[in-house]
Amino acid sequence: MKNTETEAIAVEHVQLTQEQAAELQMDSLGEKLRVVIGKLPPDGITLGEILVLVGNDSLMFLTCFLTLVFLIPVSIPGVSTVFGAAILLIGINRLLGRTLWLPKSIANRTVSTDKLRGALERALIWFRRLERVSRPHRLNRLTADGVMGVLNNCALILGALLLMAPFGLIPFSNTFPAVAILFLAIGLLQRDGVCILIGYVANVVTIIYFAILIAGGGVAIREAFRYLWGLLP
Repeated sequence: MKNTETEAIAVEHVQLTQEQAAELQMDSLGEKLRVVIGKLPPDGITLGEILVLVGNDSLMFLTCFLTLVFLIPVSIPGVSTVFGAAILLIGINRLLGRTLWLPKSIANRTVSTDKLRGALERALIWFRRLERVSRPHRLNRLTADGVMGVLNNCALILGALLLMAPFGLIPFSNTFPAVAILFLAIGLLQRDGVCILIGYVANVVTIIYFAILIAGGGVAIREAFRYLWGLLP
């Protein structure tokens, strides 16, 4: 989905050719992502320009693209905040049934594509493996509208908040929530309740992991204070 705000941000160097746009009509999500990654400019790209690249495809395809970089343990400064905020807004707009709108401060934020492109290309290998897990129309009750639709969108929002948590330098702190978001997005795209269920489980695993990190950090700080206190005369 695009609005006039997004269209105003469009620039020529990120627009797709007719041939590339035709490629995006293929069934494979992995192939669609490959086309978008190949069109990334060499210097940097804004979130608004990424929306232009994705075009009229579903917001869940955009969500897949935004989470792809977190599947491998590479830290790119600022990416989890910008991409996490975008996924959060996607979840909120889906929950409210509105068209996606991005504030200028987020839409115009430039992300370096120097490390981003390489990370995305490596992560694409893992995405294709995850994509093979999906089978449409499994556990249809989990893909239904109404109450389940609200719960699924809330799970997406929770995953985005966990992705934005300030643990970026800690191993797997971005990977776990990204896996949750990715399975939720694939499940909603393919109407696959099993993938959605895996997304819920991954959210729970992320919360447990963060709780362990916080508890471990608290214990370490307490022991450090005890040690320093013991050094005092």
